[in-house]
Amino acid sequence: MTLSLVDGRKEPSEYVFDERATCLIGRGEGCSPRLPNDEQHRSVSRHHCMLDINPPDVRIRDFGSRNGTFVNGVKIGQRDPGQSAAQGRELSFQERDLGDGDEVRLGRSVAFRVRVRLPPPAEPTWAADVAGDITLEPPGCVKCGREITHEMAARAASEYVCASCQANPEEVMTLLVRLAQAGDRNDLKAIAEYTLLQELGRGGMGAVYLARHKTSGRLVALKLMLPKVATNEKGRARFRREVELTRMLRHPNVAALYDEGFADGAFFFTTEYCEGGSLDRLLERRGGTLPPDEAVRYAIDVLDGLEYAHDQGVVHRDLSPSNILLADASAGAGGAARADFGYETYVAKVGDFGLAKAFDQAGFSGLTRTGATAGKPWYLARQQVVNFREVPYAVDVWALAACLYRCLTGAFVRDFPSDVDQWQVILYSDAVPILRRDPRVPRALAEVVDTALRENPEIGFSTAAAFREALRRALVEL
Repeated sequence: MTLSLVDGRKEPSEYVFDERATCLIGRGEGCSPRLPNDEQHRSVSRHHCMLDINPPDVRIRDFGSRNGTFVNGVKIGQRDPGQSAAQGRELSFQERDLGDGDEVRLGRSVAFRVRVRLPPPAEPTWAADVAGDITLEPPGCVKCGREITHEMAARAASEYVCASCQANPEEVMTLLVRLAQAGDRNDLKAIAEYTLLQELGRGGMGAVYLARHKTSGRLVALKLMLPKVATNEKGRARFRREVELTRMLRHPNVAALYDEGFADGAFFFTTEYCEGGSLDRLLERRGGTLPPDEAVRYAIDVLDGLEYAHDQGVVHRDLSPSNILLADASAGAGGAARADFGYETYVAKVGDFGLAKAFDQAGFSGLTRTGATAGKPWYLARQQVVNFREVPYAVDVWALAACLYRCLTGAFVRDFPSDVDQWQVILYSDAVPILRRDPRVPRALAEVVDTALRENPEIGFSTAAAFREALRRALVEL
């Protein structure tokens, strides 16, 4: 997808996107394309609009701009005359999908042309029979047989799970295990010796199941990830290269990834099983919060894992309480046993390291950054929204601070009103000081957490090690 400037002054005048990306357009810091802050471009707002790009799909979203966003001359969003920028950000979002040849105009002075070019597809298996004289229809969903659309076919799709079947991941997982156990599928060997026991959880990308190895009896977490779009070999190869980096991570505070594979339109992984479940489930059991000493100890565990992974060049990018996993410390998992504080004692481990990032960058999440399909960005730093492609390691540190804030207060770091665009909340709202949420949080700890959640001009702690040492000093005073 190419975005070419056709009206206005900006260097460079052309932007090319060949993989999953998001970008802000406007005069403000962090925008790319960033327009000059001069008289000619004053009709463009600081954060005017956002592009969500998953080639060949593109979606544009207006951010309540003063002078409007127009697609082929039709206004898709603008705040009313007399409304302030803050009031404009409270408007319901306005967005539209873009196609080849569309012209996007920002305010009165800037216009871009959208060009979408599909590479020549590899010859699909459904194109013709052996004799080459019969044109066949593209294949259907690998599970239910429904036909895929021609747009999916244009992606050179060979395997796809339709939206209806994706809504029932257990059926997809059960089918894969059954096919694996039949013994004639090399692409399913990684899960052929496992028996499904129960579902552990599910989310927007798939689900996780507890499974037992038939011979050794070892328990693993069997994770299923279902692409929202039809895949091709190039995208799958890109994703699996990134996954291989995750597989090489071995640290007491990183949940190990054992095996991975792709078959019948789905990715699957066997990972270390942590019997304590996830941190979000522990919060549910405890009524929403944890004692400060316990919460800080889990945070320090996670920061040890983050420091190791960052040293290996791997950023998580999707850290939240749901993928902070808890192993039984009394059994020696992940380190020495801990003293009994009068509650469960666990070692915290980071799960899903890099998987969500790789899945998203490969384009398998579809268009997810805008609209009703967007995830809940409760643990996202502002830098992660404005710099989707090259996020700094510090975004993981910020996310861990947001998780700790949640453990201490039971609240999110920002207020997310239901009638306000959640991405604009991230762009324009700072973290609420933690003592304002709960004045019972120890002051020394509160100061460290507030520092960690600073975003302007940069994230408060740039490394996991710096945040960890600050927490250790605060822990002494608890």
